[in-house]
Amino acid sequence: MPSRPPTSLPQVIQALFGRPQRWIPFLLGFGVFLWFIGPFLFLDGPPPHPRDAFGLPPPPGHPHRPPLRVGGPDNPDALWAKRAVKVKDAFIHAYTGYRRHAFTSDELLPLSGKKVDNFNGWGVSIYDALDTMLIMGLREYYDEALGVVKAMDFSKMAPNAYAPFFETVIRYLGGLLSAYALSGDEILLERADDLGRVLLPAFNTSSGFPMYAVNTETGKTKGGWTGKTLWAEALSCQMEYKYLAHLTGKHEYYDKVEHIMTWMYDANITDGVFPTQWDAVTGQPGNNRFSVGAFADSAHEYLLKQWLLTGRSENKIKDLCVQLTLLLKKDNTLIAATDLKAANSIIDHLLYITPDRELLYVTDSEIYPPPKYDDDTTTTATTTETENPKGIRHNPSHTFEHLSCFLPGLLALGTHTLDLPPADKERHEWAAIGLGYTCWLTYADQATGLGPDEVTMKHWLKDEEGLWVNQLEEWEKKGRPTGRPPGLREGPSENEMLIESLYILWRTTGDDTWRKRGWMIFQSIERHAKTEHGYASLLHVDTRLPDSPALKDEMPSYFLAETLKYLYLLFTDEEIIPLSKYVFNTEAHPLPIFEWNKEEKEAYNIPFAL
Repeated sequence: MPSRPPTSLPQVIQALFGRPQRWIPFLLGFGVFLWFIGPFLFLDGPPPHPRDAFGLPPPPGHPHRPPLRVGGPDNPDALWAKRAVKVKDAFIHAYTGYRRHAFTSDELLPLSGKKVDNFNGWGVSIYDALDTMLIMGLREYYDEALGVVKAMDFSKMAPNAYAPFFETVIRYLGGLLSAYALSGDEILLERADDLGRVLLPAFNTSSGFPMYAVNTETGKTKGGWTGKTLWAEALSCQMEYKYLAHLTGKHEYYDKVEHIMTWMYDANITDGVFPTQWDAVTGQPGNNRFSVGAFADSAHEYLLKQWLLTGRSENKIKDLCVQLTLLLKKDNTLIAATDLKAANSIIDHLLYITPDRELLYVTDSEIYPPPKYDDDTTTTATTTETENPKGIRHNPSHTFEHLSCFLPGLLALGTHTLDLPPADKERHEWAAIGLGYTCWLTYADQATGLGPDEVTMKHWLKDEEGLWVNQLEEWEKKGRPTGRPPGLREGPSENEMLIESLYILWRTTGDDTWRKRGWMIFQSIERHAKTEHGYASLLHVDTRLPDSPALKDEMPSYFLAETLKYLYLLFTDEEIIPLSKYVFNTEAHPLPIFEWNKEEKEAYNIPFAL
């Protein structure tokens, strides 16, 4: 008699699987199997990079895992969290316009809705925005961009085309390395390695200083319009290339950029005054201009930041900042003074105060060393003289550049990471706060609430009277009568580099004033720069018709990389990118702090810590 088909659920299960007891040994065995092989199936991050260059062992493929939380603020009801969401919405608006009208081209033209290829035609806005997408949790945008990166071949370039070395390193290479550090996606490291390699011919000069631009297919190079190598060009590639050397194990990446640092270690520089231009053939200074603005800004950044990035292990870099300076009195006796060579030279020679509002500002200046006697001994003025106390002559322009507004953040970062004598630390903190306030006022004083590229500052009849160090000395002699030093006496207002400083000043001081100022700037951006397709630059920030300022048809990629990223981080209570674990390059791409291993230190002649 044929058996009846099962009709109830227990009967169906028994027919398919038999008695449940029979499965118990199999399930237990499978569980033990997963216990042993699970860690190999579900690795957190990619495996070590499969390269073994120049005999070095493969370095770790992902030395720092992404932050614990990368995404939107956790508490959407909090005031600052709501403001962070507003910034995220601004990024979505800007990037949507780029995707719709300019995708895979370099930049969007936000007024006309057209596109432009002004940085190699590789889609610089994509590379500059990769880590911003990750930080804001915009995964769909990121995944789409990753496809563009995967298909890219940096070695293809028209014969008459050239990639500007400086911009390509900080935007493209920095963007790839930062996104790799945050995501662990191996293709990003592969493309960073490809790009780093094809840019190397830029270093093929007598001095090793990079040329202005390189053709990534032929290796041909060309110089810039100045005929010299800018200090910013020479010293704004070390962070990216040293991190790339650490990830790939390739000597040439480290050697090329450290060779430039060797020139700086041995440079015959007076009082830490590094000029803005250098001869690519001789490796010697090409002018006497000292500045923290155009031609030099990011070089100052990288002196401190590359030391922090490499785990504070390369003390030669630190020695450019902190070292024993030997000066001579007129009687040839030695004065030993512990100085921040580069940073103190800025404070000693470039910081001035306006005579009316007592605003502290930084400018550029022609700097000339002290005169020499016939016996070739350098002299300085005695410490009782207030004018040119070191015998160095100044010719300041009293132009205050917006590019210089990175300096408050850099000084604040230095006071929290360098072991400074108390007096130096106090002075650097004062300079950071005073300069930060003046940078903010260059925005607040304008009708639009947005800052100009540069401002001409009122100055004293005699430049020496306006030098901040001289004003401080007089204030100290009087017993600090006003409580706050000159240049820090904030008053009411008469009406991207800064955004970084606002963020670092808030993180290092905890003062919400810096966040409030950042919110006012963001409101001005929304009010005056927003267009149908994205955000545009303003041609005139102090127009008397603030409701309709003239706009420029451009949306630079750094608006996505720097401005919106720093504003988002400024308004987010949680420290998504901890300053103790990451260092931002000059394009706001965070790179993880790492330590050279034993083999790397031996290969690169980096002294072991005592």
